[in-house]
This record gives sequence, structure tokens and C-alpha cells, in this order.
Amino acid sequence: MKIRKAKVKDATEIFKILQHFALKEVLLPRSLNSIYENIRDFFVCEVDGKIVGVGSLHVYWEDLAEIKSLAVKEEYQHLGIGRSIVQECLNEAKELGIKRVFALTYVPDFFRKIGFEITDKSNFPQKVWTECIHCVKFNDCHEIPVSINLE
Repeated sequence: MKIRKAKVKDATEIFKILQHFALKEVLLPRSLNSIYENIRDFFVCEVDGKIVGVGSLHVYWEDLAEIKSLAVKEEYQHLGIGRSIVQECLNEAKELGIKRVFALTYVPDFFRKIGFEITDKSNFPQKVWTECIHCVKFNDCHEIPVSINLE
């Protein structure tokens, strides 16, 4: 298992993994264009040269970033891949001087095991008013906000 920063050539495979989970409605969809535009945010996990997991760290403000688009192919789940991707995101956040990282998730227990705490979406107005407001699920969102302080 190897976690690394994504490369442009990985965008199509990242899209396929995310689309698989978006169709199951356990992840919000991302366009291929959005993945290309944000490729520097992404980490991928490779096993035997195949990408089996993805996740990204998106910076919102001088002290705030979000873990987004975290997904691991079903046959590779429960092997610590998701946790390892989140840890890489947190390591990068620390290197950048980010003090707080959050995620919006349908599986808050996964994040709680890593040290995140359930919080309120109102703590992240940058997210709500730049992205959430445009989401088709804005008025019926069931994602649970979690956050962790890195100080």
C-alpha cells in the first residue's frame, strides 16, 4: 500500500471511484473537470499499481481546510486505507499551518475513531456559502459535520 499525491493522469480513475460511490448516494458527485481543477488537493492509495482509494484536502482559509471526496473501493475497505489517506491530509494541513480540519460525512463514526468530533455546520460559513449553497441537497442535507483541531 502506497499513499501519494495525485497526478493529472490519475484524474479519470479518481472520477470513476468517486462516481461509483456518488451513484450509491454515499458521496456527493464530483465532475471530472472539478477533479482536474483540484488535482493538487488529492491523495491516492495504490495497491499493486492500482488506485484503490482517494481523498483530498481543500484549503478554505488561513486556518481552515476540509477533507473531501474520501473513498476506498469496497474490496479494500477495513484495511486502514481510509485512515491512512486522512492522516496524509492532516499531515499536509499541519505543514501548511492549518489549525482546524473538517469533513462533511455520512459516516461520522469513521472520523470519530481518528479523533474528529461532531460539530455544527454553522462553524464553517466559508464552506456553506461557497459550496453548500449550490448543492442540490442544500435544503435536505444529511451529511454530518466533524472537525479536528491540529494545534
